[in-house]
Amino acid sequence: MTETEDLMTIRAMCDAFQVTPRTLRFYEAKELLFPIREGQKRLFTRRDRARLKLILRGKRFGFSLEEIRQLLDLYDMGDQQQTQLTRTLEIARDRLETMEAQRAELDVAIGELKEQMEWVANVIASMKARDAAE
Repeated sequence: MTETEDLMTIRAMCDAFQVTPRTLRFYEAKELLFPIREGQKRLFTRRDRARLKLILRGKRFGFSLEEIRQLLDLYDMGDQQQTQLTRTLEIARDRLETMEAQRAELDVAIGELKEQMEWVANVIASMKARDAAE
């Protein structure tokens, strides 16, 4: 693949990653992506694509943009990504703990909602039975 073939336009990036141009411009403004600028045209490199993949994965896992930035910045430390991977694992453990706590809270709320719905359904059934008996 030549360098020219290796570059992607903003439209190609949007199609490949199912994001909007606004999203790409936002990440560029936040200095998470660094496309080559040719006038108004943005050309994204392989590095940009790899970074976007990590950004989107981090967002899906609930990492903040600042956490994602820190992890991306650690890539260039020159220690074969050991620092980046170690920090990623730390953040991931914290996020997993938070997600599991949220899931437990949701399970309780779902149980309570189901109980309330059953109570309401029983009240309605009682009212209909009373009305039918009258």
